[in-house]
Amino acid sequence: MSNDSTDRAYRPATRLLHSGVERTPFGETSEAMFLTSGFVYDNAEQAEATFTGDVTHYQYSRFGNPTVEALEKRLADLEGAEACIATSTGMGAVSSALLSHVKAGDRVVASRALFGSCHWIVANLLPRYGVETVFVDGGDMDAWAEALARPTAAVLLESPSNPMLDILDIRAISDLAHQAGALVVVDNVFATPLLQKPLELGADVVVYSCTKHIDGQGRVLGGAVLGRKDWITDTLQPFTRNTGNALSPFNAWVMLKGLETLALRVRAMTDNAAAVADHLAGAEGVTRVFYPGRPDHPQYALAQAQMSGASTLVAFEVAGGKARAFAFMNALRLIAISNNLGDARSMVTHPATTTHMKIGAEERARLGITDGVIRFSVGLEDSADLKDDLDRGLAALRSR
Repeated sequence: MSNDSTDRAYRPATRLLHSGVERTPFGETSEAMFLTSGFVYDNAEQAEATFTGDVTHYQYSRFGNPTVEALEKRLADLEGAEACIATSTGMGAVSSALLSHVKAGDRVVASRALFGSCHWIVANLLPRYGVETVFVDGGDMDAWAEALARPTAAVLLESPSNPMLDILDIRAISDLAHQAGALVVVDNVFATPLLQKPLELGADVVVYSCTKHIDGQGRVLGGAVLGRKDWITDTLQPFTRNTGNALSPFNAWVMLKGLETLALRVRAMTDNAAAVADHLAGAEGVTRVFYPGRPDHPQYALAQAQMSGASTLVAFEVAGGKARAFAFMNALRLIAISNNLGDARSMVTHPATTTHMKIGAEERARLGITDGVIRFSVGLEDSADLKDDLDRGLAALRSR
């Protein structure tokens, strides 16, 4: 099955198995893995015509590879995007999307609630190249309106945000951004392609760390940028080809296998996340629980409106700061301590000392990331076992 319009007639779980498949003459059932750096030509004339663009032929795996292209087609079909470029990492996707689009003298507006490395790109890297950057409170539409009252080249946001699961109004922000002439880039990692469709909400570009749910089993790194074909072809592709931000064909093949089970995993992990969020809510020693599927989430109504599910992640705060947060985490026996997320195995991390350490205490305070906050990436374990393990952490809090 090729990635054409007929694929869209199938539902997501089916497309996750079949989109983008182009079998070799051997008729393999599983996609072939093309572990090659380069490709040969029938003659010198074909090589020249390939480089001029007069014929379609693979040149070099930094430019394109059949296994990587299969992943790109499947992701584009799932996202409802015209085109996709896969990258070596999720941060490669974010940095390429921005750096390919902006130039000195341009202006970028970003939500304050960003993953630590994304925050560093906006706060530190872009200004080095003469790009003006502005942070706003993602939930403050007046702040967005003020920031976007001037011409702007790009807007970057994530929703739900990492780690506090803030929900941003993608449609309203996109409308304001487009009036300012901006390209809207949405990091959709926490939602996955199954729970939220930013392009349908007005965004122009969606970025993923495919390392997370798309692989979903802690094996390989990768990223993806999805959007309009003309922007992907004319703006992003020359940048990624010439700067070398290419995905390994092996990693692409592993991610194709991950996509086959994505719908099952995300559904089960989201159900588990809802169960453990309810379990933590009101527990002794837990002061706050952040989960978009709970009515007490500040943006619950917005989450219901723009998402089809509430995410596989939960954030919660324990009383007593870092010492008690560490005591809770160290008491766990089943749930691993890791800064990864979206894995089949459950994991917790302490954002203030890991993923968001480098943004500084003042910025963390603005985002509500206290020393007591723990981010919980909920996996596929039996929810009863997860609750039992959380109770071990809660018992450690009571004993201090």
